[in-house]
Amino acid sequence: MFSISPVESMNFDGHTLYIKRDDLLHADFSGNKARKFYHFLHHDYSYVTRLVGAGSAQANSLYSLSVLAKQQGWQFDYYVSHISKFLLQHPQGNYAAAIQNGANIINVAELPYADNIAGMHLDDVVQYIMLSTPTYADKQHLLCIPEGGRCEYAETGIAQLASEIIEWAQIRQQIKLMVFLPSGTGTTAAYLNKQLIQQLAQLQLTPVLTIEVLTCSTVGGDDYLRQQFSQLIDEVYYPHIVSDGHKYHFGKLSQRCFDMWQTVCQSGIEFELLYDPVGFLVLQHYLKTNTLTNTDILYVHQGGILGNKTMLPRYLRKFSNSINAS
Repeated sequence: MFSISPVESMNFDGHTLYIKRDDLLHADFSGNKARKFYHFLHHDYSYVTRLVGAGSAQANSLYSLSVLAKQQGWQFDYYVSHISKFLLQHPQGNYAAAIQNGANIINVAELPYADNIAGMHLDDVVQYIMLSTPTYADKQHLLCIPEGGRCEYAETGIAQLASEIIEWAQIRQQIKLMVFLPSGTGTTAAYLNKQLIQQLAQLQLTPVLTIEVLTCSTVGGDDYLRQQFSQLIDEVYYPHIVSDGHKYHFGKLSQRCFDMWQTVCQSGIEFELLYDPVGFLVLQHYLKTNTLTNTDILYVHQGGILGNKTMLPRYLRKFSNSINAS
């Protein structure tokens, strides 16, 4: 269903940066969602009648899952911890597109038993609901995908990403490659590093190709990210987590992030506003504090551009005086 995503180059802070354009994989399943949900598009799930997911009301996964459910003819319930008043009054972006696809978006704070689930992680909330609600009694026809697609099935599509990166490096006759991508749940970075290590070991290339995966946390900090890794892979496969010393609050508007986003978008490639600005800020710091010799840098563009329809107006309202020509 997906072709091999292209690689383009851009100048970043005096360095040539290669961009793996996973945002171009598919209009409805771009970026890491295309990789994470690849498994469900290529295996038989004809027994499923209802899909259940959870996350943010503006999440990229909300839209991609709504498309998956619509294509398969499934009912789709999606649980969120909060929906802003503005978004309710002005549906747009991933939220509006998912509703158009038939998604049933449920605010857990408005459930009659909200007090029983207060303070619980959203995935735990969904498990509680599935166990206690007659709607989900028929487990045989139910498919539940954790928040952000953080599950073992995501590895299928990410293994294909690893193969594409190895092939690209071989064509370039590159023997040292650094792959960088920002992380939310860390699923893509975790499985990508695992797959690169395993596939390179099987290929036994001569000369030896070395690929190092670096990532940074955009949600909850480095300890949170390691905890997420621990639920997916063995420690030997953990990617290298890097930081620039700043603590980023997911979804919180930041002048530094907005400035960085405007800068990198001047390359002609549009990046998204939640993860990519943090990724580029951390990468900028890493490049300033480390010397790379004979090493190409590949940045994985993980899609999510549809989310800019809601994020950009928020940024423009808050930082309108700082807008560059873009």
